[in-house]
Amino acid sequence: MKKTLIMAGIFSSLIISSAAQARDTLSLAGSSTVLPFARIIAEQLGKNPNFKTPVVESGGSSVGKKGVCDGVGTKFIDIGNASSRMKAKELAYCEKNGVKLTEIKVGYDGIVVANSKKGAPLNISKAHLGMALTAKIPACYEGSGRSYNCEEWIDNPFKKWSDIDASLPDIEIRVYGPPTTSGTRASYAEMVNQKGYCGKEKIAKAASAARGDKKGKKCRAMRTDGVFIEAGEQDNLIVQKLNEDTSSYGIFGFSYLDQNSDTLQGAVISKTAPTFENIAGNNYSVSRALYYYVKHQHIGVVPGMKEYMAEWTKHWGNDGVLSDAGMIPMPKSERAKYKSAMSSLPVLTAADLKK
Repeated sequence: MKKTLIMAGIFSSLIISSAAQARDTLSLAGSSTVLPFARIIAEQLGKNPNFKTPVVESGGSSVGKKGVCDGVGTKFIDIGNASSRMKAKELAYCEKNGVKLTEIKVGYDGIVVANSKKGAPLNISKAHLGMALTAKIPACYEGSGRSYNCEEWIDNPFKKWSDIDASLPDIEIRVYGPPTTSGTRASYAEMVNQKGYCGKEKIAKAASAARGDKKGKKCRAMRTDGVFIEAGEQDNLIVQKLNEDTSSYGIFGFSYLDQNSDTLQGAVISKTAPTFENIAGNNYSVSRALYYYVKHQHIGVVPGMKEYMAEWTKHWGNDGVLSDAGMIPMPKSERAKYKSAMSSLPVLTAADLKK
């Protein structure tokens, strides 16, 4: 019996090895926010004649995390990119499929609300921003035209920004943003709708508690009445929409604002502008970490995985090509931690996700 198990393990390893060796190009997919940075690193690695330029695709953070966990072998990606951290249920899916991962943080990014410079600038609190785009609000707001029972929640009635606050632009609320597969959307909904609005604004906080939702998680749902418009995972398409429709706004990562600063302007949120300095200084309240997840079983089998990881460490400093492209560098201590992880390859566990 023992001999049979050993032979089965060897046979399984040979299948994994031969399947992975059928592909000699590193394959990555996931977050549209991480995409431009991952492509920069891929191009840098491609300058090495010993390796082909890795193929980096988008699809959203959910696609990256699920894709790297789908299985082992040539038809599965090697690395998943994400702008939201892996959740316990996502890691459980990995474990179910026998996939072991190492989590690597590469930097930080701000989530911006931007519009054309030809349009009205937006200076708004995080609470009011959440109030504008969350699917439902308490019925007890004065002027909602409905009942004043705070335990009742109604479809968001606000049509114009000025309906929320007279100081805001007197134009219709129309915001382009990412789909449900996006880590940017998940992070935005948590930081703005949940924590900025239902977790802080007096009426919404009390009403959330009254419906048994003390953490405000039910506020994460975005409007589906045409005010919030899903524009896919290609943030460049949102940029194009904003230049065509100067009365609309868009939600995406800071790097896209940085690269289009000649035509776009970022909203000031809770008195802070989305600048490189503010995000790096932890002064901008709508920011998050960027990650990629490395599949252990493909290391040493698919060429270039260790070299790809090492390539990040050459460019992620304060004066590197990644910061030039809009990524916010980690402090030196964090860079040292994750550089070490690239060598030691600690296996990600459910306990790690609670830290």
